[in-house]
Amino acid sequence: MSVAAIGASAGSTAPPPPPRAGRQRRLLPYLLLLPGGLWLLIFFAVPLFQLGVTSLYDPAGSLAEGYPMTWEFGNYADAFGTYKGHFLRSLGYAGAATALCLVLGYPLAYAIAQKAGRWKNLLLVGVIAPFFSSFLVRTLAWKTILSDNGWLVGILRDLHLLSADGRLLATGTAVIAGLTYNFLPFMVLPLYASLERLDQRVLDAANDLYAGPLRTFLTVTLPLSMPGVVAGTLLTFIPATGDYINAELLGTPNQYMIGNVIDSAFLVRLDYPQAASLSFLLMAAILVIVFAYVRRAGTEEVL
Repeated sequence: MSVAAIGASAGSTAPPPPPRAGRQRRLLPYLLLLPGGLWLLIFFAVPLFQLGVTSLYDPAGSLAEGYPMTWEFGNYADAFGTYKGHFLRSLGYAGAATALCLVLGYPLAYAIAQKAGRWKNLLLVGVIAPFFSSFLVRTLAWKTILSDNGWLVGILRDLHLLSADGRLLATGTAVIAGLTYNFLPFMVLPLYASLERLDQRVLDAANDLYAGPLRTFLTVTLPLSMPGVVAGTLLTFIPATGDYINAELLGTPNQYMIGNVIDSAFLVRLDYPQAASLSFLLMAAILVIVFAYVRRAGTEEVL
């Protein structure tokens, strides 16, 4: 008998793997997911459920006497009716900051991904360098920059772009500027990841077909980078909507966002049912906007 025949015969009579080994292979992915699943269950799902229960407590109760469960779904209508302006202001500030981050971040991400060469890693470190300091410190730095006696206000007054008694601090402009600065890296990094994967041959083909730079960008570069655009806008808009540090430090009560109201309801007024209702309303609003945006963007790949 030939060697090949012996090998074929041996292969045909090889014993199947034991059932236990097959079950272990099938269970392995679930075992790997178990630690993360338990973490989400304990520190996300359970607190979220408790927050939902709290939002239905009787608002007439108190922390000292307790909050009886009366299934007060009217808490949601009351909370939205009272703080509708703060909701709209939060969405407006977050939307403006997201748009500015996209306008500022796209050229930066494109330059790093396509033009930086050996300076690419250094520029990426520069993008994430603000994360080396705390969010609070970065916002306080902007409070100094935008102060009435700061150099920026002085330059704008000298150029007559700001009146003699005009100011930047304690305005909506200051809050949007702080949001833009603090969340800009969340826009740049997904854009960079998307633009860095662009196939240069596709861009060269567009040039060979006599497409100008603008047409190449609109028909080739931008569509191919849409996953990064979608991911960046979501990573910027979602945390910016719930932020309250920038409005607290750079604005006044006239610029307070819904995050400031929730913080005050939980920690100052101790109105837990209203705070929980506002939290769920904010979560629901963000989910609706995100699903509508992703559906409208028409991209299936989000980084």
